Amino acid sequence: MPTFFEFFAGGGMARAGLGDKWTCAFANDFDVKKGLTYQVNWGTGGELTVGDIRKVKVDKLPGTADLAWGSFPCQDLSLAGGGAGLKGERSGTFYPFWEVMQALIKDGRGPRIVALENVNGTLTSHGGADFVAIAETFAKAGYRYGAVVIDAKLFVPQSRPRLFVIGVRSDVVVDEAMLSPEAVEPFHTRGLQHAVARIPAKARKSWLWWNLPTPPLRNSCFADLVEENPSSVEWHTAEQTARLIAQMTPVNLAKLEAAKRAGRRMVGTVYKRTRTQADGKAVRAEVRFDDVAGCLRTPSGGSSRQTIIVVDGDRVRSRLISARETARLMGLPDDYRLPRAYNEGYHLMGDGVAVPVVRWLAQHLFEPVLQASEGRHGQSPRQHGGRYEKTAARNGRAA
Repeated sequence: MPTFFEFFAGGGMARAGLGDKWTCAFANDFDVKKGLTYQVNWGTGGELTVGDIRKVKVDKLPGTADLAWGSFPCQDLSLAGGGAGLKGERSGTFYPFWEVMQALIKDGRGPRIVALENVNGTLTSHGGADFVAIAETFAKAGYRYGAVVIDAKLFVPQSRPRLFVIGVRSDVVVDEAMLSPEAVEPFHTRGLQHAVARIPAKARKSWLWWNLPTPPLRNSCFADLVEENPSSVEWHTAEQTARLIAQMTPVNLAKLEAAKRAGRRMVGTVYKRTRTQADGKAVRAEVRFDDVAGCLRTPSGGSSRQTIIVVDGDRVRSRLISARETARLMGLPDDYRLPRAYNEGYHLMGDGVAVPVVRWLAQHLFEPVLQASEGRHGQSPRQHGGRYEKTAARNGRAA
């Protein structure tokens, strides 16, 4: 059974995506409240350490992990952030994360696969310099690496494109079928291709174009996930819904009228945004009825919480999206236990990684790579006393 370390673990959504065939040997998150939710859902077996990643010591990490997963904070890399990038206090935690990886490599226990997840803004942060820094970090550590951009809407009705950078240790066998000789869509977007073109030649030698299958068409829509009687929020009064509609521009009112004529229940999401007009600034309610929710964000830093609007013919209702609905949009089952406080649950989901995306990567990348490596060596490289990791660290390059 493959093992993994889960950094910036949140509520354990990467763990949920990997599934029961994987064993979590170590997990870490800075947030005490998230740590409580993690333990409520995954037990108190001792694998979770709550605290600053800068204080994580490798002697607390058991054995050699098949996978190290890191969903490091996105705030400084997102388009809505302050633009600090990897120099920022939050997104800059990438570097102490990598210090842990370096310490494991030095100890002869470098993970066979290292996977990072973050927002697409990573590709353009500081003119692309932050993505180049990540690429060079993988290459210098002796990892061949590549990246894919996956939008969660392929699996769940939520628009949530994310960047995944995945590196494999130099001794790990990669079947040629897992690779493409050049970029292929939809997972190698134009933005990713432009970012890769900026990588210096030395680090570029270790680059891989991961070759993933396209998932089947999603057969669910946002309306399928909506609760009729949510426990975490209340439906707006008729007056509150009327005020929301009054904030819509003519084009958004037209969308609402079209939804009334759809002949089925339509569920839209509404964001309130401040827009500049000829007579000054005004708050406008902007609605979408494309059966996909907007990207979940944390309810801090100026991002508004999503309001949903449910249309059944001439009947129109509205309310905040419920905590359970946000969990469903992230692909979590209904038996996943959420925090009692609404904002804590919303924040947990807004910070998380979509579960079925992790499962897709596990099924079509992590597990095949590990199986091919096992087959080539006849046993796990962990059983060789770490000599592969030590060779990679000594050479400082990918094979």
